[in-house]
Amino acid sequence: MGKNIEITEKIEKYINNFSFKLSPVQKEIIYYNNMLGNEKRMQVAISQCHFLHLIIKISNTKNVLEIGTFTGLSALSIALALPEDGKLIALDKDKESNMIAVDFFKKANQDNKIQTIVKPALDSLDELKNYKFDMVFIDADKLNYKEYYEKSLNIIKKGGLIIIDNVLWHGEVVDEDNNDKFTLIIRELNDYVSRDKRVEQIIFPLGDGMTVCRVL
Repeated sequence: MGKNIEITEKIEKYINNFSFKLSPVQKEIIYYNNMLGNEKRMQVAISQCHFLHLIIKISNTKNVLEIGTFTGLSALSIALALPEDGKLIALDKDKESNMIAVDFFKKANQDNKIQTIVKPALDSLDELKNYKFDMVFIDADKLNYKEYYEKSLNIIKKGGLIIIDNVLWHGEVVDEDNNDKFTLIIRELNDYVSRDKRVEQIIFPLGDGMTVCRVL
């Protein structure tokens, strides 16, 4: 059996150099986020941008819901992969970061595909209960991850995808001595999803870990 290699920063740069190239505005968002200090941790990894782009293309996804938008890197990555008649609804409660994200969407000429809703995501999910999405991407506050997952199951099409970010939680999920609140939340979520007979799922070691669930 082949041995998994450790993805060092040097290998990650090599992978990015030989992968699908980011657009100028995606690069601009990354540059902006690099100036935010600790808040930068809320940004998805470049490898995750590539993954979202590819999975949308190969699954013929048209309607996407994003829970947690920050300054818009993942949302823009999704929108760029969507067809011209595709639609992304992006949920976030932070007005300031939403305005920044919207400016980036306009600069990339993708604002026609993206609708942002600024309020607590659980409220928005209740209002979207009559919608049906091809894909839901969850990357928001960890305290409500299980509720986001459950509500997503109510608005996803059969065969659709629910993608959950941060499921490896900086590697802390496997540290048996680490029992802080957020590590426990992610561990419990991973166990819950793995036992859920409504989906089939796999964890990809991209960025901070992504679970991809296909709804049965």
